[in-house]
Amino acid sequence: MRILITGGAGFIGSNLLMQLDQTEHKVRILDNFSNGDSGYDHSKTNNVIIGDIRDYNFCEEATRDIDAVIHLAAKGNVADSINNPDENFQNNVQGTFNILKACAKNGVIKFILASTGGALMGNCELPVNESSVPKPISPYGASKLACEGYCQAFSHIHDININILRFANVYGPYSLNKVGLVNTVMRNISNKEPIIVYGDGSSTRDFIYVDDLCRGIIQALHHNNKGCDVFHLGTGIETSIIELINSIISTSKKEGISIKYLDKRKGEVLNNFSSPIKAKEKLNFLPSTNLDFGVQKTWEWHLRT
Repeated sequence: MRILITGGAGFIGSNLLMQLDQTEHKVRILDNFSNGDSGYDHSKTNNVIIGDIRDYNFCEEATRDIDAVIHLAAKGNVADSINNPDENFQNNVQGTFNILKACAKNGVIKFILASTGGALMGNCELPVNESSVPKPISPYGASKLACEGYCQAFSHIHDININILRFANVYGPYSLNKVGLVNTVMRNISNKEPIIVYGDGSSTRDFIYVDDLCRGIIQALHHNNKGCDVFHLGTGIETSIIELINSIISTSKKEGISIKYLDKRKGEVLNNFSSPIKAKEKLNFLPSTNLDFGVQKTWEWHLRT
């Protein structure tokens, strides 16, 4: 297939590209590099288009002669979405609408949306699954719910086969400019700065290693579905924030690391992990990387940057 990856120069896109390079697919990358680069060397990537998904005409041009779109481009930080909800809306909702509209015009037959589990689902009964009722508590979560709605509508009206993938908390190499807990903790350890925890550290997440996630994306790409379907891509394992931090500290073998506790931030989900049952049954998706091994591989990459 001829595949367009929006946000393809980012964290997940760079890792996905490495896996797709081992296939016969022809890949085109679209990115505006507003988040900087991932640390991955894209100089050998043949087809990189620099542009912004908020520009519909650009989206129309980028999706010409494309069979499938993997839509990763987004503003994905909860705190940033609270501070600047307009920017979050324009990038996530308007940008997704533009790409979908361009896909419909150019006859793209397959579309994959990178959505989110925790931020979209809010504080739901656990584990969350595809039948859970979304209750977003941040503009970021609300924007992804809107994107999912447009995917459902465009799939129905324009006969685009769409898979909505709700990602768990992704970590791993080539996350140079990703704003997230794993990267922040590793940077603070390296800089001998206190690790900041919002709340008491008992909040939980479902952490998935990026290689596992990318395999799930590719399996969804090959999934022969009709219409629009939704899958949670996670491990099904609930890990507390303090457990993750202790794993990173242990991996780093650094001593004297201090942890500073601050008030919990509004808009952040207290506890979240997802059920991988549907993805396993329909996509044959089963993560294989345990947390300690994934943290070790990420720390090794961090030391090289």
